[in-house]
Amino acid sequence: MTDQSAHPILVTGAAGFIGFHLARRMLAQGYRVTGFDNLNDYYDPHLKEARLAELAKQEGFTFIKGDLADAQAMQALFDEGRFRFVAHLAAQAGVRYSLINPAAYGQSNLTGFLNILEMCRQHGIEHLVYASSSSVYGANGKVPFSVEASTDHPLSLYAATKKANEAMAHAYANMFGLKSTGLRFFSVYGPWGRPDMAMWLFTDAILNGKPLKLFNKGHMKRDFTYVDDIVEAISRLIFLPAAPDPDWSALKPKLSTSSVPHRIYNIGNHTPVAVDALVRLIEKAVGKKAIIENAPMQPGDVYETCADVSALTAATGFSPDTPIEKGVSAFVDWYRTWRAGHPA
Repeated sequence: MTDQSAHPILVTGAAGFIGFHLARRMLAQGYRVTGFDNLNDYYDPHLKEARLAELAKQEGFTFIKGDLADAQAMQALFDEGRFRFVAHLAAQAGVRYSLINPAAYGQSNLTGFLNILEMCRQHGIEHLVYASSSSVYGANGKVPFSVEASTDHPLSLYAATKKANEAMAHAYANMFGLKSTGLRFFSVYGPWGRPDMAMWLFTDAILNGKPLKLFNKGHMKRDFTYVDDIVEAISRLIFLPAAPDPDWSALKPKLSTSSVPHRIYNIGNHTPVAVDALVRLIEKAVGKKAIIENAPMQPGDVYETCADVSALTAATGFSPDTPIEKGVSAFVDWYRTWRAGHPA
């Protein structure tokens, strides 16, 4: 193994969708990866366990089960791990679930994130990259969403906690010099995806001849971003520690950079697709027509998302570009295989 082994990486949420794919990429590149996850039942734990089983096949992977909100468990994790880099991808996800169980978001996304920041500070982590979300743009209607746009009007508790994470990380960068980078993900999809996301829900309904619930008649647009593009961006950014912007001005402040080592990037495909058009693409890949059940717009939803990724491209030379047709086909192929071995 090369000197990548001298760069131990912590990936929180390693049994989750993006965390799994990132851990797999880092392991394939020769890095030692410790995965941390509480394996909660927000969705089927068997899917999470199957992801971990895939990671366990690769050399250099260690898994620790624990909860972000457990300060003692976090202390033990960092004391033992001697990490240099942290990719914090664990969180209570989902906009609509925040209407049902708001306490879960405070526990994981606020208390848990504070524990991550404090452990990174105490252990001299070289760079923390953490998951934010396109949902922070909230009521902002100007698309594409720029990292310089206001995020002062979140439309869901989930979005509010992600905005809070960005503010908390900036504060730690200011007070303690903790280098941190927030990543605003846009509608991530792909193999091993989440069962609560549109790609999974639509594919499952069409394959099984079940009604497909379509909010606002599918007249919303989403910047669907293939998971390999997300991972490519993270794998480049994690080794580019945030630095103060020498041109930052307190009189004309940028919102994506700072006088302290904290940065914000969008990671999206910058090509919005209407949700009803997504249904048609899945119908084509599956070879069956959908049974549509129309439903009203849901609280917390926004009409359109689209990422301005110019800052990401300037920093890394990379811009997500996987066509939605290719991504849908890859997901449907994986889903058929998964369901063959794991009947619903």
